[in-house]
Amino acid sequence: MIRYLKHDEIDFGKWDACIGNAVNGIFYGYSWYLDICADRWDALVENDYQAVMPLPYRRKAGVKYIYQPFFIQQLGVFSTHHLTKTQCTRFLEAIPRQFRFGEFNMNTFNSLPDDHPFINGAGVTCELDLIAPYEKLKGKYSNNMRRNIKKARDNGVYVTQCGRPEEVIDAFRNNRGRRKIPFSERDYKVLKRLIYAGIHKGMATIRCAYTRNNEFCAGIVFFTSHKKSVWLFSGAMEAARKTSAMSLVVNDYISEHAGREHILDFEGSSDPNLARFYRGFGSEECVFLRIKFNHFPLFMKPFVQTYLFFRKYV
Repeated sequence: MIRYLKHDEIDFGKWDACIGNAVNGIFYGYSWYLDICADRWDALVENDYQAVMPLPYRRKAGVKYIYQPFFIQQLGVFSTHHLTKTQCTRFLEAIPRQFRFGEFNMNTFNSLPDDHPFINGAGVTCELDLIAPYEKLKGKYSNNMRRNIKKARDNGVYVTQCGRPEEVIDAFRNNRGRRKIPFSERDYKVLKRLIYAGIHKGMATIRCAYTRNNEFCAGIVFFTSHKKSVWLFSGAMEAARKTSAMSLVVNDYISEHAGREHILDFEGSSDPNLARFYRGFGSEECVFLRIKFNHFPLFMKPFVQTYLFFRKYV
């Protein structure tokens, strides 16, 4: 039986145990992570927390709707047993009608019948299996990636695990964040809190590149759980572009974790240049379903979607 639980009705000990033991568990689903990233969230729970589905939501103009929070690429159904299309369908059908609208991502282990009316396309993430020895993994790098790594080393770039979250965040904020992705002040505060919480829990690590003059030029925040590391966030200075420092940072991470039962998830990107960069390490694309539903009367649907669009709904 699938039950809808409001946030204050959830047993968070059982919830986190389910995520921890889930066949498709990942840090995105832990209660503490959701508490930081989501404005509010309720949940669907099967039986005694054998399977769960978080429901992050917002309310605008009296409209209660499910959305995909920043810094969470995938959610959907997490289960301690094998997941089927039927089970994922039942979870979607169990979303209360009080959520009049929804647009969010399932995870790569969730599947639905091809003709399911809620399917709104698919997202792509790039994953690299690190179980092979480093030399074998390196052999799958593109020629351009090998040149970039050599270029970084020739320029005296070196990588450490001693960087600070503020260095990475400020580098992003003053460069790419200023030009392409204008996060709000609240977004940056959430990100900083998230990284420090992850470090405290032993799930987040920061790997940074510095120039031969010991100046910060690039950094990546990796979150790790369930034998998978996710490239959650990164920041780079102009010097990183000139020296190809980011390539060296990723290569350093791969070389350290090679030969283990471990996955490196680049989180994918709609930017073709970034997608090409990820594929340069030999990563492969994995697909997750995008979900969208609208329970408003037919005549109201276009007005609601237009309203949410202009209110910067994401």
